[in-house]
Amino acid sequence: MNAKRIVVISAGLGTPSSSRLLADQLAEATVRRAAVLGVETEVSAFELRDLAVDIANNFVTGYAAPRLAEAIRAVEESDALIVVSPVFSASYSGLFKSFIDVLDNKALDGKPVLLGVTGGSERHSMVLDFAMRPLFTYLRARIVPTGVFAGPMDWGKGDDGDAASAGGLGARIERAAAELAAELVGHRAPARAPKIATRPEDKGFEELLAELTGRN
Repeated sequence: MNAKRIVVISAGLGTPSSSRLLADQLAEATVRRAAVLGVETEVSAFELRDLAVDIANNFVTGYAAPRLAEAIRAVEESDALIVVSPVFSASYSGLFKSFIDVLDNKALDGKPVLLGVTGGSERHSMVLDFAMRPLFTYLRARIVPTGVFAGPMDWGKGDDGDAASAGGLGARIERAAAELAAELVGHRAPARAPKIATRPEDKGFEELLAELTGRN
């Protein structure tokens, strides 16, 4: 049986990043839940802060540098995605949206996606339903029902026995992971021809810009 490919996208900017921490916990739980269902998985993770310059250059030149091309290809060929963004100005971060914008508009068609958000207060959890979910619905992804928000009050809490902990972070992670793992059963990633334009190493920026504008 071929392993199902899970790609994790984290848009956190700090080191360490709460967004990356949440993404890792979601991935670990999904791998564990998938194993229970008899599904073998492999996980690849990308931190968008490492690709920020390449993403910006892609908008200007239309070409993806090797590291960005690797991330785009991984997303397109994945069986499922876990995406986590910090909240900026009541929405996902601009870096997160910029990465989504460099993907082919059919790259997420039918792909299972688990959504995660980190923010400074519980009010930021609304970003899941008012920003993240509409974006991925527009891209025709198969969004699992449970999105996961994590704020400062969530880290360090356990889910051991307290009646209120049924809705704690650990419980939400497990529920969302179970939903994504279930999507992996029998799911087959669609075959797509590669559409990534990578920049030839022997061409400078001016030459590339001339090609794009039609100037000699």
